[in-house]
Amino acid sequence: MGDNLIISTEPATGQELWRGNAGNVDETVERARRAWPAWAAQPLAKRIELVRRFSNEVLKEQDAFAELIARETGKPLWEARTEVEAVIAKVEISIRAYAERTGQRKLDSALRGSAAVRHKPHGVMAVLGPYNFPAHLPNGHVVPALIAGNAVILKPSEKTPATGEFLMTLFNRAGISAALVQVLHGGPEEGKALVAHPGIDGVLFTGSAQAGIAINRKLATNPGKIVALEMGGNNPIVLWDTPKIHDAVNLIVQSAFTTAGQRCTAARRLIVKTSMYDETIAELKSTTERIIIGAPFDEPAPFMGPVIDEAAADQLTEAFLYLLSNGGKPITHMRRPRKGLPFVTPGIIDITDMSERPDVELFGPLLQVVKVDDFDAAIAEANNTRFGLSASLIGGNPQDYNRFWANIRAGIVNWNRPTNGASSAAPFGGIGLSGNHRPAAFYAADYCAYPVTSTEMEQPRASLGVGFKDA
Repeated sequence: MGDNLIISTEPATGQELWRGNAGNVDETVERARRAWPAWAAQPLAKRIELVRRFSNEVLKEQDAFAELIARETGKPLWEARTEVEAVIAKVEISIRAYAERTGQRKLDSALRGSAAVRHKPHGVMAVLGPYNFPAHLPNGHVVPALIAGNAVILKPSEKTPATGEFLMTLFNRAGISAALVQVLHGGPEEGKALVAHPGIDGVLFTGSAQAGIAINRKLATNPGKIVALEMGGNNPIVLWDTPKIHDAVNLIVQSAFTTAGQRCTAARRLIVKTSMYDETIAELKSTTERIIIGAPFDEPAPFMGPVIDEAAADQLTEAFLYLLSNGGKPITHMRRPRKGLPFVTPGIIDITDMSERPDVELFGPLLQVVKVDDFDAAIAEANNTRFGLSASLIGGNPQDYNRFWANIRAGIVNWNRPTNGASSAAPFGGIGLSGNHRPAAFYAADYCAYPVTSTEMEQPRASLGVGFKDA
């Protein structure tokens, strides 16, 4: 297992960026288990001081880090910079979240003793990171896990190993030992072995529903491991009564095509009122055709870069053709503008007349459009998915939004805002195939430590009052 070579190439150029061997799962876990008890016994203030030092290390390397992310993912440099800023901001947010979500409490107790609720770390946590935000999303697990007193092993996506390794190096530079936070390179095999390893106490996963379900199945007979799954979505954006078509279209484009559509919260389905269809689609088509698609460092700056690799690009163009040949009507064709590189143009297709719409996460800049006549039909169509991550209503009045909010099955429900761009200061997660009711971001503290209740007295004191013969 340790001999597999992993090579990372830049999506925008096809050039090799990084190469290395897959790690040894047993050795990595054993090292973490040895390092963990001393870390768990550190005062919380010490752990907080060290994660704050980490944010300073990121600050020092801000430009180099953003450049690496841009090169390895293909995302525009401006967007890679916002990712690095999110990595830095995560530290203070996580400190606040830990205090708020897992604070100590004193309770009343009998016989003038005391009772308390405190939290303990789980132990060694495996973090499985995605390629779309290869620094920010794993960091959102790593920082809360460290604050709580866990050891962490990050297995970055095999498509973005360089970013994962750089992130872990910055933790080590901050004085957090290389045994306590480790990177384990590898593909699916190493991921499976890490998840199933008896020395792992928790699995924190961000990625596809397919992989998340496999993890859930693998660990179903092991209730002792905490498992937090964040698995993407088939997210609806509903457009209802509004005169502000221009703003609405900008929100739709932002929701569907930022990060080349490679966000778990990206809008995949636009559900639009029939009477607004023609005007909206005309403007959406012209705005989409003005999108600059380019390499990370191009001038003028592109709105979106390539998707992660050729396999992803092929999958998207094949999905577009599938929709087309099964009753979909093209609005904007998905094209491959650069031969041999995974650039794709945004595709928009009307699937109103498709008898069977595939309920899958098409992870890229592909937007499906459905026309509906009334608001109940819009809500029913929005809920016509096994996923449940994000949903937005654009337009409508407060009563419409109240109905939408009450009836939509999703963990993130927005009004006149995009489906993506969630705040780290709020919980982040979904239901159905989108997650297992363990939201991340501000609520990550919930799955990084478990509550322990104690009743305590300085001296033993008890009396047995009933059911004994006299002495």
